[in-house]
Amino acid sequence: MAADLNDLSAFVAVAQAGGFRDAARARGVSASSLSEAVRRLETKLGVRLLNRTTRSIAPTEAGARLLERLGPALGEVQAAMDVVNAFRDRPAGTLKLNVPATVARLVLPAIVTPFLKAYPDIRLEVIVEDGFVDVLAAGCDAGVRYDERLEQDMIAVPIGPRVQRFATAASPAYLDAHGRPEHPRDLLAHACLRGQFASGAKPTWEFERDGDVVRVDPVGPLVVQPGGAVDLVVGAAVAGLGVIHLFEEWLRPHLDSGALEPVLASWWQAFSGPFLYYPGRRHLPAPLRAFVDFIKT
Repeated sequence: MAADLNDLSAFVAVAQAGGFRDAARARGVSASSLSEAVRRLETKLGVRLLNRTTRSIAPTEAGARLLERLGPALGEVQAAMDVVNAFRDRPAGTLKLNVPATVARLVLPAIVTPFLKAYPDIRLEVIVEDGFVDVLAAGCDAGVRYDERLEQDMIAVPIGPRVQRFATAASPAYLDAHGRPEHPRDLLAHACLRGQFASGAKPTWEFERDGDVVRVDPVGPLVVQPGGAVDLVVGAAVAGLGVIHLFEEWLRPHLDSGALEPVLASWWQAFSGPFLYYPGRRHLPAPLRAFVDFIKT
């Protein structure tokens, strides 16, 4: 007996989410209904697809093979449905984006509200994740990343500001007490507030002036991972704990108010803005097509 498409979709959702509760929350259904769908699918196929423990859920070898084939297949089914959706007066459906915290904070606010007002039948889901991800494996329609972290074989469309800068700053009180750096290497003698990736790696601070690039790896009393903790490190800089190195837009309100003072401004490095990227399918889902057209205007 052929497996039910809804049961197959439920299995993919659970496997990608790593649990019934997260998958249920994302799909707007009950965890018990997903559990029953997966159990029904396993019975029909006569093989266990998921290993279940009290703490985690992971595909079995058979489940992993099925998931590998089902992801693209279900994507094509959705694309086929969206061909029909294109005949509607207004695009409808769910658009799921995977973006880093910086984009969620600095880029999307100017886009999301006017986009959803223009397309009221579209529901937008934004997953904030700073690591490198496979957007398809993560169950997303598209992602936003900077050019050095774009996935291969993807279509990339500029989104947000085309040029951004990293700014370095500290509170006037800190600089009065510890001195004002005149060269990036002077930061090695200062208390610097650092960020690190989920892997534990700390990105070096990079500066550029007249073609001269200087990278420093300073130390300090506070290290945070990107995301919501950025507000913590900004607050610490304003309070005089040390020197911060972050997107200029994030620091701009504090620079304008005088709570933070620019440091080494002539060395601030500019770089290209972020890109929306997505698979080069023939038929884009209608919500994604609407979003791409919207950011191009």
